Amino acid sequence: MIDRRNLILASLATMLPVGAAAALRPRQPEPRTLDYGPAKIDIYASTGANNLPVVLFVHGGAWRFGKRSQVGAKPDFLLANGFVFVSIDYRMLPEADVATQAGDVEKAYAYVRTNIARHGGDPNRIVGMGHSAGCHLVALTGMRGGLPGVAALILDDTRAYDLAALSRNGGMVRAYARVFSDPTQWPALSPSSYVDGRKHPPTFIAYSRASGRGEESKAFAERLRASGTKVTLFDGSAYTHMSINGDFGKEGDALTAAAMAFLKANVA
Repeated sequence: MIDRRNLILASLATMLPVGAAAALRPRQPEPRTLDYGPAKIDIYASTGANNLPVVLFVHGGAWRFGKRSQVGAKPDFLLANGFVFVSIDYRMLPEADVATQAGDVEKAYAYVRTNIARHGGDPNRIVGMGHSAGCHLVALTGMRGGLPGVAALILDDTRAYDLAALSRNGGMVRAYARVFSDPTQWPALSPSSYVDGRKHPPTFIAYSRASGRGEESKAFAERLRASGTKVTLFDGSAYTHMSINGDFGKEGDALTAAAMAFLKANVA
C-alpha cells in the first residue's frame, strides 16, 4: 500500500532546492527507552528493521554533563541509511569517577549486544561512537577489550588518549586536571596504554581545530597503525569542538560522508 503522505513529500522534494529537500524527509520513530542497570538507553529503529548494523553513541560533556537525548541529526540520518542507533546515559562526575563511567559504557554495550536483535539490530555489527568525553570512554573501553566483538570504533575529538604524554606536553589544562587528578590512575585511564601488542577493531579518528586535538589524534592513530589496526584519520580542522559533533548527519557535511564511507567499508 502506497503511503500517500510520503508520496506527496517526495514529489514536493523534487521541486525544492537541494538544502530544502531534507526538511521534508519523514521523521523516524521515537526512541524506545530502556534501563540497562546504571542508567538508561534510547534505541532508535525503523519500523520493520531486521539484522541491521548498529551505532552505539556515547555523549560528551567533560565527564560531568550531557545526556543521551543530545544526538542532533544522528538518529534520522543513520536510520535512513540502514542502521539502528542507540544513545546511552552514564553516571556523571562527581557521583561516578571516570573508571566507573567506563564500566557503565561496557555494561550498556553488553546489554545492547544481548538485546538489540529484538529491535532489528545485528549484535555482531555494533559500532562504538563517542564525542569528547564520550570519545575518550569509547576509546578506553574499546582498546582495553571491554567491548567484546565490537565491529568498529568512531572516535570524535578528544585529547585524552595518552594522559601522561598530555601532561608532559602541557595539555593537562584545568578541565582535564580536575577529572584526571591522580597521576597514578593515568595509565589505566589512557586508551593508548592498551594499544601495543594487539590488533584492534577498525578505527575512525576525527579531530577538530580545538587546541591539541590534531597532535594527540595523529599520535594515537600512528600508535594504532603500528599495532596492525586499520585506521582512518579525518582532518576536521574546519570544525570547532562542538560542530564536529553537532554537524554529523546534516546534508553536505564532510565528516558525515567520511564516516559513512568508513562504516560501509567495515560494517554495512
